[in-house]
Amino acid sequence: MRRKFLLLLEMGLILAGLAFGWSAWKVNSVLEQPLQVAQERLLDVPNGTTPNRMFYRMQNEGLLDDALWLRLYWRFNMAGTPLHTGEYRLTPGMTVGELFDAWRRADVVQYNLTLVEGWTFRQVRSAVAKHEKIKHTLDGLSDSEVMDRLGHTGVFPEGRFFPDTYRFVRGMTDVELLQQAYMRLEEVLAKEWAERTTDLPYRDPYQALIMASLVEKETGIPQERGQIAGVFVRRLRLGMMLQTDPTVIYGMGERYNGKITRADLREPTPYNTYTMTGLPPTPIAMVGREAIHAALNPSDGSSLYFVARGDGSHVFSDDLDDHNSAVREFQLKRRADYRSSPAPQGQPGASETTLAPDAQSEPEPGESQEQAPSSESEAAPANEPTPDEQH
Repeated sequence: MRRKFLLLLEMGLILAGLAFGWSAWKVNSVLEQPLQVAQERLLDVPNGTTPNRMFYRMQNEGLLDDALWLRLYWRFNMAGTPLHTGEYRLTPGMTVGELFDAWRRADVVQYNLTLVEGWTFRQVRSAVAKHEKIKHTLDGLSDSEVMDRLGHTGVFPEGRFFPDTYRFVRGMTDVELLQQAYMRLEEVLAKEWAERTTDLPYRDPYQALIMASLVEKETGIPQERGQIAGVFVRRLRLGMMLQTDPTVIYGMGERYNGKITRADLREPTPYNTYTMTGLPPTPIAMVGREAIHAALNPSDGSSLYFVARGDGSHVFSDDLDDHNSAVREFQLKRRADYRSSPAPQGQPGASETTLAPDAQSEPEPGESQEQAPSSESEAAPANEPTPDEQH
């Protein structure tokens, strides 16, 4: 009996060894099997998908064999390993084991969306809505309803999002992406506000953000941002109107067709800084860190006016006579390639204002527009287009 027992035990061990060896070989062969893909493709792993479900789905699609063995392998060797949502790149010759490594590393395909300095919230929403890899949940909602969804009820959206390139995986919602951009702006503004220069004419960071949006829309040349901010800050301190054309354009809304007239400059909208003193009620565009920094650290100086040269840069003047001379030189004798701002860099949503050769200059501090007009302004009819970038 003892001999028979030992013989049976020995046979059992041998069979167990053979079974173990065969199982190890089988698992290895299953892991080493190449995925059945003839060309590169993306494998989408939706939110909430389990590994078992993916194995059987891939087997049904003809991408691999032996889903049962893969299920057993995952259960005993990778239990607790999360299967991250997103898209995974499958290439010819790629093995199941390499796919497992990609799942383990969460090596998902990433996409990006760039929000550009100077964009309005309307342009931001348009860019987000056009990206096919973003999950859209905000279609058809008003701006205020969008802010409700973001958790910022009552906040006006213009200028409250930070321009940057945001990376994400397929399935991220538009709400999640906009929340990132909103929080990023809050962080940058708070940091710049904490490091601001003293004696600024702003009650709070929001007013600095409004100023930054004016600076952003006036120039894309980095070295001029501080100068532009300096002009506007000095005007605020003197009680002068800012008289910046981007605020007129913003107040016109969809009526703006690339030109502004003297009648537009005189139309009293909440944003028209030709008819009101102080800052407009909200930002007029999305701003970058450099514009925020300039608004909170304006350059010293005495200039109160500036006019576009036509190449995107500006001439700064301390008094009205010098300013009018610059207007005559750069606005009334324009080159064929005149530009009021730097040439676009191929960014979606970029726009360029079309200008006509009529000058609009600003009165000296304490004088009204009628008391110190330029000769060009007096000659221009009320509906004739006027150039922007003259202050």
